[in-house]
Amino acid sequence: MTENTPDKLLAKMTVNRIEEIGGRFPGHRRAHAKGQFYEAIFTPSGEAMEYTIAEHLGNKEVEAIVRFSNFLPNPISADILAIVKGMSVQFQLSNGGIANLVGVTLPVFVTKSPQVFMEILNTIKSFKEGKPNLKNIIKIFVKYPESRAAIQMIRKLKHTKSYATARYYAMHAFYLVNENGLRTPIKFEWEPEAGVETWSAKELATLPHDYLKKEMSERLKSKEVRFQLHIVIGEQGDPTDDPTKEWSKERRRIRAGVLRVKSIASANLNYIVYDPMILPTGIECSDDKILSFRKNAYSISSEKRLKGE
Repeated sequence: MTENTPDKLLAKMTVNRIEEIGGRFPGHRRAHAKGQFYEAIFTPSGEAMEYTIAEHLGNKEVEAIVRFSNFLPNPISADILAIVKGMSVQFQLSNGGIANLVGVTLPVFVTKSPQVFMEILNTIKSFKEGKPNLKNIIKIFVKYPESRAAIQMIRKLKHTKSYATARYYAMHAFYLVNENGLRTPIKFEWEPEAGVETWSAKELATLPHDYLKKEMSERLKSKEVRFQLHIVIGEQGDPTDDPTKEWSKERRRIRAGVLRVKSIASANLNYIVYDPMILPTGIECSDDKILSFRKNAYSISSEKRLKGE
């Protein structure tokens, strides 16, 4: 990176702090280190064409590369230690273009400010079973009330039985732009066609170290894994700059298409960076500061990873 702007310096400090908290694992992602790539096909429904000229939301199916993951920075951690799971999708557009959509099993983030996110990381001394300890949480609750919704959700979140049976949220707001230039605020969600299934505390004790990867391998031997892409249509007053707040569940939704995960990827795809700001014509970023911050953080992390650091 050639410029050390304030935003890039903050992103570098944040990545370094994540390493201090979760450990350093050269050659791996600084978060969501443990994961698996899959080959998929996305078939749009055409229902989003009223709102956007984005190629993959039109009327032709596109190939996609999906990565399911656990949020921890340790690539060999047991699956039951990482309560939050991730689903990153890279749509392969014509002429070599791509569009990324990054989701996790939480609908909100812990803060709307990159500076506050760094302060929260400084409060956390370590992770225990994929979560800050109780003393850390109390400190965060008192000092950063905006983080309460996300942390309470994390504390209540249950482990998914499969990557295929979890609901994933993009968290951030975006804008769809149609052929007339009309911008519509939206959010993206992935709904599993297999339904949402979670483990009980008693069942967790019997699970193997890498149960999620093994379960997906077995599942894909007999059938595809399918997700419906839902687009939530924002209304006046819905915040587009604050990922700590959910929109009303009464908001209109459209079914934008179906993602069919077909097989484990045959090639080494570790070079892929799922920067959520890499978008096609027809989709624009919102004024969410965390969303723009992630671009620099992802860039720094990938530079280190590809250098073997």
